[in-house]
Amino acid sequence: MPLPRSSPWGSLGGYYFFYFAFIGAFSPYWPLYLDTLGFDPLRIGVLMALIQVMRIFAPNLWGWLADRLGRHAPIIRVCSILSAASLALVLLGQEFFWIFGAMALMGFFSSATLPLVEATTLRLLGGSTAGYGRIRLWGSVGFIVAVVAVGAALDRWDIRFLVYLVLLLQIGTAAFSWRLPEGAPHRPESPSPPVRARDILMRSEVLALFAACFLMTMAHGPYYTFYSIHLAEHDYSKATIGGLWALGVICEIAVFLALPRLVGRFSLPAVLAFSLACAVLRFVAIGWGADSLAVLLAAQVLHAATFGSYHAAAVAMIHRLFPGPHQAKGQALYSSLSYGAGGFLGGVLSGSLWQSVGPAATFGLGSAAALAGLLALRWRYARLVERIAL
Repeated sequence: MPLPRSSPWGSLGGYYFFYFAFIGAFSPYWPLYLDTLGFDPLRIGVLMALIQVMRIFAPNLWGWLADRLGRHAPIIRVCSILSAASLALVLLGQEFFWIFGAMALMGFFSSATLPLVEATTLRLLGGSTAGYGRIRLWGSVGFIVAVVAVGAALDRWDIRFLVYLVLLLQIGTAAFSWRLPEGAPHRPESPSPPVRARDILMRSEVLALFAACFLMTMAHGPYYTFYSIHLAEHDYSKATIGGLWALGVICEIAVFLALPRLVGRFSLPAVLAFSLACAVLRFVAIGWGADSLAVLLAAQVLHAATFGSYHAAAVAMIHRLFPGPHQAKGQALYSSLSYGAGGFLGGVLSGSLWQSVGPAATFGLGSAAALAGLLALRWRYARLVERIAL
């Protein structure tokens, strides 16, 4: 469903498109690029985890600043430009520590933008989960276009050309950041005792949610770091690898379109629990079934749950649990504790275990992390259902 260019939804859709097109070109193929530079799995794991490390600290800094200023758009614009400039530094050197520095800077600035865009989108939508899905699916479209096109291109061109492709997509993201609307700042209708974001975070049901999100992202560590390398070692072409990544995101789009019916029939905690259960099955299948294209296809279909329904439910729950002036802080905490800390630990552990225990066992540990996340969610499941319904 196209979005009007003149509307704020067109600008948000365009931003999501380019932001996730960059992810679609970067996440699947950047490990292959690092592999051609001669880096071992541990160094590849460390470099890919850098983006997640920056998500631990940066979103909270930028979220605090955005809430203090009462404006999100200027911070998104500045950070988008600086993220592209940081990535351009990769063109100046191929040594490990040079790339380490460039990726660290890029991660510091790029990790600031998405939580603020999510908070802006949900604020403009009034917290509507159904409306969020219709906007966010444009990011999935961007991911698909990039992962398929780049995979086909890299079967013909030298993989070093990847640097220019991802840089162009970062520039596109920066360009669209100048068209983003500014969500109206929260204005309480009547005086009320202030509630601190820290007080909300320390509630047992909120801790259970963040623990589940942390473990879910940790479970994806082997996938986001080594999935492409895993498939390349089983003699799949880059075009096939790109197609498998794209299939997962196509299924993710279907979930975003189905969100109005899902949230009308099931509670958000129920959607999250189902997503975690699917992750347990998915990573076992990837680890032990890579020789079978049919198994890999089935595992990618489960991406609809392990990212699509999971992310939509988590973002909506955070929006409801952190009301009013704490919305940017809530999304920043979600990004930091789940994608940041969880992604970092998952990436580093997978890098250190890849050669010692093997790919199958590494993906198996990802399944174990997802199971632990499901148990964490069950710990305060009833309380979450009650709190979200308020």
